[in-house]
Amino acid sequence: MTDEPTVLASIDGRIGRITLNRPKALNALDLDMIRGMQRALDAWRDVPDVHAVVIDGAGGRAFCAGGDIRAIRAQAVAGETALVEAFFAEEYTLNACIATYPKPYVALIDGVCMGGGIGVSVYGQMRITTPDSLFAMPETAIALFPDVGATYMLPRLPGALGMYLALTGARLKGADAVHAGIATHLVAKSDMPALSAAIARDGVAAVAGFAQALPPFSLAAQRAAIDHCFGADSVADIIARLQADPSDWAKESLGAMRGVSPSSVVWSFAAVKRGAALNLDAALAAELKLTRTTTQHPDFAEGVRAVLVDKDRNPKWSPARIEDVDPAVIAAILA
Repeated sequence: MTDEPTVLASIDGRIGRITLNRPKALNALDLDMIRGMQRALDAWRDVPDVHAVVIDGAGGRAFCAGGDIRAIRAQAVAGETALVEAFFAEEYTLNACIATYPKPYVALIDGVCMGGGIGVSVYGQMRITTPDSLFAMPETAIALFPDVGATYMLPRLPGALGMYLALTGARLKGADAVHAGIATHLVAKSDMPALSAAIARDGVAAVAGFAQALPPFSLAAQRAAIDHCFGADSVADIIARLQADPSDWAKESLGAMRGVSPSSVVWSFAAVKRGAALNLDAALAAELKLTRTTTQHPDFAEGVRAVLVDKDRNPKWSPARIEDVDPAVIAAILA
């Protein structure tokens, strides 16, 4: 029996349609999927009858939960650095392609959208989400860093929201993702199939007829605190400001930072700060360089083990506390 392709690509009416088709793995991206998406985009670039590209995820649980980090860990542990390099290099090339694609690129996001899933959606002109979808950049939990151009994207969100999301891995539901600027439209889950068909039939103008009014931003009451705490000039200052804030939100945020890789918190902070001054191409180039050092750090193998392999959620970080992270080590990783 032949396995079904993990990327389905076809022309449907006025659109090129891409479906990420690895539902048991929450549509996590592997290198073959990245290459399949790239082939489809290259093939449709100059086809006049393809007016737009629409991407969605199969299975109903996830748009895309990110990259297949378990496989990357296995390759890194085995010393297969060429395979690790190929994955990130081709993934980032795909992200840049989406950002500069000459036709409208529309992501229909229903379910989990994290890490690499944000990378194959956020650079499109339309990112349409259902209310219960979940968005996050949870890389500090596995001792990586917000990549797929997130070091460019996150600093450009309102205020210090991007740094907050980067360091805590906080999750946003659909409406909040629109408020934050990660998504662009909110559509009822039950309307997504009809919307998808309408775009194929009538083009991207059909989106306006399905978009819902946004409820209030659930983080509205914390926005000033987010900007104050996560707008600080160092990780130490962020911690100090969170410690001085008696709110439950501050305690939860500090707890989130204490639970992830201490080294990753520090290098992610620096990478996001650096990305504020870079264009997307430069940020992706800096990220690719950073993957070569962070995937070799012991926290990466340990973080992926604890979250995705053994799933014991009990990582042993080295060092164990943010305060013990050696600035010289981080500087060398970022060099």
